[in-house]
Amino acid sequence: MVAFLIRIGSAAIAFLAQIIQARLMGEFEYGIFAFVWVLVVVFGNLSCLGFHTAVIRFLPQHRSRGEHEFVRGLNSTARVIAMASASVLAGFGLLFLEVFDQVVPDYWMVPVFLGLFTLPMIALGDVLDGTARANGWIFTALSPTFIIRPLLILGFMLLAIWLGEERTARTAMIAALVATYLTSLFQFIRVSVKLRARFGTGRRTLALAPWLRFSLPLFLVDGIGFLLTNSDVVVVGLYLPPDQVAIYFAAAKTIALVQFVYFSVKAAAAPRFSAIMARGDTQELASFAGEAARWSFWPALIVGLSVLALGQFLLGLFGPNFTNGHPLMLILFLGILAKATVGPGEVLLNMAGRQTLCVTLYAIILTANICLNITLIPLYGLYGAASATAGAMVLEAILLHLAVRKTLGIRLFAFASPIVGSARHEGQDHNG
Repeated sequence: MVAFLIRIGSAAIAFLAQIIQARLMGEFEYGIFAFVWVLVVVFGNLSCLGFHTAVIRFLPQHRSRGEHEFVRGLNSTARVIAMASASVLAGFGLLFLEVFDQVVPDYWMVPVFLGLFTLPMIALGDVLDGTARANGWIFTALSPTFIIRPLLILGFMLLAIWLGEERTARTAMIAALVATYLTSLFQFIRVSVKLRARFGTGRRTLALAPWLRFSLPLFLVDGIGFLLTNSDVVVVGLYLPPDQVAIYFAAAKTIALVQFVYFSVKAAAAPRFSAIMARGDTQELASFAGEAARWSFWPALIVGLSVLALGQFLLGLFGPNFTNGHPLMLILFLGILAKATVGPGEVLLNMAGRQTLCVTLYAIILTANICLNITLIPLYGLYGAASATAGAMVLEAILLHLAVRKTLGIRLFAFASPIVGSARHEGQDHNG
């Protein structure tokens, strides 16, 4: 419920901030900022190499065994790997801008340049988010990323404009860079103090082999899933001008108000799945999985219908031309609703040690999504992008349902009671 309430507040703050930014910058500049910020968030998340979720998987186990030295080692390892990989990725990005400066349009250069310097702090924030969630500190985990950072971005941008800066994507990215650094450093101090109080100080012991065996496949799972969530905006940005990106982004983010239901359930479910599997209680796991699916679907249906009813009004807040995106919202909502019927199915598979299967599933889904986008966007423009994304969500729901039923014997569906079949649950021995 804490995660749910934070996501409600986050959705409201993000939506209000996006409206103000669109009004301040106009469609073209807002489209540039939206595209670059999506890239920064996606690649910052990928830079964690799966350790932001590996922490959720292993920290509760080490804590339950009293292995505090492993907890300290895991936390340090996750932070170092995330920061180092993000810095390397940023370096390659800067090299790309230097080599291909004649190919990249000028209006992309400065925002992308600023975004690259933001990557390490995005990665650090994601790892700290996972660390806090693993300890059950939901407010500490979610509030910096979903409450504090968007408020700071908007506040710094308004301050910059008040001081005479231009209303451009460059100004917005400077505000985002400063806000991200402040938020991540604040969260770093806060989480470190709480960890020291719970686990003390002392020797750090590493178990890199099992951590990496879990995190690297998970890097592919989470990475593909994150790309899947944002690939439509990326492909639209590659094919269409920034003003069209702005309209699609506004429509997608407006209907994405529904998604806070799924992310709330996902945030709360991951450590709960891990704890149940540590006890080896298959019946409890099936029961909670079904509960998570119902918590994903029914609130999503109610919220989605409400958002659609207000769609024209909400999009009009961005600007008069943004109302053209209302039909896109309906298409995207159908895909979101399909995905909600199985709840956080990929989380269940990951916590059950089925990362390799998840990699395969999401590779198929991402490939289908990109192929559909590349095929449909040139033919149908923004409608093609929305249809491709919705179709990929439907495919995701079908594959997750089949995978969970086949491997865990659980019928994961919002309209049915979960049935535990004969498939052997490996929650007891997935460490090996």
